[in-house]
Amino acid sequence: QEPLVESGGDSVRAGGSLTLSCLVSGIGVGITSMAWYRQRPGFQREMIAWITSGGTSHSVDSVEGRFTMSRDIAKQTLYLEMNNLKPEDTAVYYCNRVFWNGLDSVAWGPGTQVTVRS
Repeated sequence: QEPLVESGGDSVRAGGSLTLSCLVSGIGVGITSMAWYRQRPGFQREMIAWITSGGTSHSVDSVEGRFTMSRDIAKQTLYLEMNNLKPEDTAVYYCNRVFWNGLDSVAWGPGTQVTVRS
C-alpha cells in the first residue's frame, strides 16, 4: 500500500473550486504535522498549507483565504479545499509530512494534477 495517495485533481475554469484528498498510510495524521505542497511548471515544489498535530491549519499568503486544509483522523485522510482558483494555481499537488527544507530528498506520492483555465 502506497503511503501517500493524492486524488481529486481536475481541469477547471478560473474562479472554480476543487477539493483534493490524500489517503495516508503509515503516518498517524492525528499526531503528525502534515502539509500540502505543489509544484507549478518551471518552479520548485513548495509547501502551501499545513496542519499541526493539534489540528491548527495554516497557509501561505498566495493561497490564504482561498485554500483550506483539513483532516479526518479516523479516515487517515487529508483534504485541501480550493476556492476561487486562478491560472497560477495550475500545478501538481502533493501531500506529505511537514518539511521546511530538503524537499528534493523526500519521497513523494504520485500527486494529482490541477489545471486552471483562464
